[in-house]
Formats: sequence, structure tokens, C-alpha cells
Amino acid sequence: MTEQISQNKKRPTVLFQMWEPFRQTVIEENRFYLEQAKGRLLSQFNDIDREADAAGKRWLEDQAPYFDPDRDDPGSVYENAYDHSIEFYQLLSEMRDQTRLSIIAGMFHEWDKKLRSWLVKEIRHWHYGEEALKKIWSANFDEIAELLDATGLAKPNTDYMLKLSTYRYVINVYKHGDGNSFETLKVNHPEFLRKSPIDEILPEFMWMDHTALIATDQQLDELSDTIIEFWKSIPHEINDDTVTWAPQWFVKAQTRDSAKS
Repeated sequence: MTEQISQNKKRPTVLFQMWEPFRQTVIEENRFYLEQAKGRLLSQFNDIDREADAAGKRWLEDQAPYFDPDRDDPGSVYENAYDHSIEFYQLLSEMRDQTRLSIIAGMFHEWDKKLRSWLVKEIRHWHYGEEALKKIWSANFDEIAELLDATGLAKPNTDYMLKLSTYRYVINVYKHGDGNSFETLKVNHPEFLRKSPIDEILPEFMWMDHTALIATDQQLDELSDTIIEFWKSIPHEINDDTVTWAPQWFVKAQTRDSAKS
């Protein structure tokens, strides 16, 4: 990228161009994903209270043939039916929470893949060689964010980039469990962890693990809005005369390509 800057001072080279139909397409695809995920997946959990009550009644009906009034305590039987309904509710509630997290993960990964694919397509216009392009696909979130910053595509201190950074930790915990991402959430983003029964205990002082991860419908909407804001904020065009530096990892990949040519 920096080599284009020095070679084309008189005639700026377009490094990145956001085609408006593409911008609108990825935005509409994100909205469609959210709408369909809510309608086809999360809507199945809208009435789990009633379903849990029905499960308790079914359990009671199943046990009726075996009830002996001379031996069995009716109160105990009804208590067991209630316990069964509570267990059924908890299982459905956990399934709903996992479904929501899987939707969030899918939405984030779709954004990530579309972004990297677009970057690769744009870079192909002015860079020859596969090393730099392969590195776009293997770079981590922070490296991609660094490239976006260097090129002026997206600044790291914007609200949408900060939120996207937070959600990558959520997804890492969802996929991989305990680790550095979980510790980051625990300290900096406890809103993604189940609250303690004792509100006075801060998350960083509690024992908890990745099973405490949770996300709300509002946070699902927030991620969708954040992704839309990201795509809307990408400049229409970035020329090389506005770019003064490039990430070292990208420069090294360019150098490897130059050595092969």
C-alpha cells in the first residue's frame, strides 16, 4: 500500500471504493438475517411459561395410572409435577439463550467474512500477489481494525468499532469457553454475564466460568444496528494520497509478494 503512495504522487490511485449497490445489499442482508432469525428461531420460545405448565400436567397425567392413594402422598406427586415443569422451563430457557448466542455469532461472522472478502477484492485492483490477500483472511480482529484505521476506512475509537470489538469477545467465549476473552468480558463487559443473586458482588470478584455468558434480545438488535452503522460509515472512496502509513503485518506480506515477482 505504501509503495503505491510513493509511485503515484501525481495521479492518485483508488485503493478502496465502496460501490453503493453493494453497501445497500450487505445492509439489507443483515436486516433480513435478523428478521428471519427472530421469526423462525427465537419466536419458538415466546410461550415457554405455558409450555412448561403443560409439561408438568403431562407428567402428572403419565403418573396417574401408578398413583396408589393408600401409599402415595398427593402433595408429593403435585410437587414432583411442579419440579418437572420448572426443569422443563429451565431447559427451554437455556436453549433459547444458546439459540440467541448462535444467531449473534452467525451475524458477526457473516459481517467479518463480507468485510474481508470486500477488502481482498479491492486490494486486487492495485496489488499483485497472494501473500497480502491470504494475510487479510488470516489476520485477527485487531489487525483488521489496524488496517481499517490506516486506510481511513474506519477509526478504532468510533462507537461501532468499539462495539464490534466487544462482540468479538462474546463470540470467542461462546465458541471456545474460558480464556482471555472471558476474562475481558468479566472485567470490562459484565452485561454479557448472568447477574449474581447478590447484586453487591462485582463479577470480577465472583467465581464464574463461560457458562455465565448470556445475551439479550436488545443486545442482538444492538449488534445488527452496529453492523449497519459500520457499512454506512465506510467512505465511498479512499485514494492512496490520503494514506500515510500501513500496518507492519500488511507491509511484510506485500514485501513477500514483491520478492516472488
